[in-house]
Amino acid sequence: MSTPPPPGPYPYQPWGQGYRPYNAPAPVNGVAIAALVLGILCCVPALGLLLGLVALRQIRRTGERGRGMAVTGAVLSGLGLVLWVAVPVGGAAFDAWVKGAARDHGSAYSLTEGECFDSPSGSLEGMAYDVDKVPCSGLHDAEVFATFRMTGGAAYPGDGRLTDVADARCYALRYGYAMDAWAVPDDVDVYYLTPSRQSWRYGDREVTCLFGNTDEKAGLKGSLRNDKQTLDADQVAYLKAVNIENAALDRQPPDSPDDDLLSSRQWAGRMSAALTEEARTLGDHPWPAGSRTPVAKVAKEVAARQEEWARAAKAGDASSFYEHYDLVMALSTPDRAVTARKALGLAATPPESRDEEDGGDGTGGGSEFEV
Repeated sequence: MSTPPPPGPYPYQPWGQGYRPYNAPAPVNGVAIAALVLGILCCVPALGLLLGLVALRQIRRTGERGRGMAVTGAVLSGLGLVLWVAVPVGGAAFDAWVKGAARDHGSAYSLTEGECFDSPSGSLEGMAYDVDKVPCSGLHDAEVFATFRMTGGAAYPGDGRLTDVADARCYALRYGYAMDAWAVPDDVDVYYLTPSRQSWRYGDREVTCLFGNTDEKAGLKGSLRNDKQTLDADQVAYLKAVNIENAALDRQPPDSPDDDLLSSRQWAGRMSAALTEEARTLGDHPWPAGSRTPVAKVAKEVAARQEEWARAAKAGDASSFYEHYDLVMALSTPDRAVTARKALGLAATPPESRDEEDGGDGTGGGSEFEV
């Protein structure tokens, strides 16, 4: 039977957008070292298992390093106990034991959608070895809204590539968890955990997407989740429609039309296609009587902005592109979205950063409008 690689300690990469300080490492827990030695030698498996569990409790309390040693020692000792009683154990069962141990002891590798946690350092920046899971109803540092797996071979893709993929995917995935972007506080942003070079070597490909407060001292209170679990069918239909546009806005090119007209035109084409789909979706849904008229007005505005995005996609120069872009802004009237949202029972206060410039439903034509 092949023995899988130890589960740690392999830190995750930066919580946020690429910042990674290098602090002085904490001391290694002595009990964890003893547990690892006994686990490798497998001479007294019961003692090795016990020491591993004791070390995990000590590390959780003191913040010392050595969690991976403790888990590995406990796993190997546990396997030794199983072999001693001659019970057949396959690789899949062994792997499940490892994952169960990580889950039971609050490892950063075992976070799932909807869970909330505190960072031992109190910060969502830097390297993460471990987290403390806490109820979402109370004050907490972060809330997990999605996870996904990176693709790639054995070669580590590099910090820059990981950050770019995590940034793009996590910002897109947030709409599936917090569908009503207006209900997300202005001081909340997207963070993520990515594999480190060490964990990648052992097959780790998981990226964890998080909501966190931009003010570390403030934290979060209560869950930010608003999806099919908490919304009615009409609210979900409306938010699905407007989030088509929001997702397209997230793909705005980094350079201005003056520097890269082609990318801006391509983006305008994506915006035009998104608004076409948004208007169709808003028009097809059987809205309740009280919201039918205000939603129809939103759909009419969306169709008008779609035409200007289509013209911007064909602009011959930057000046022409800006001309149609400005018309998109002129056609944007947040009050219509507010009226429709009130009728549907959704959040009706536009996000502060977009209050005056917002297009139809928390959208517009630049990164400053990003939901």
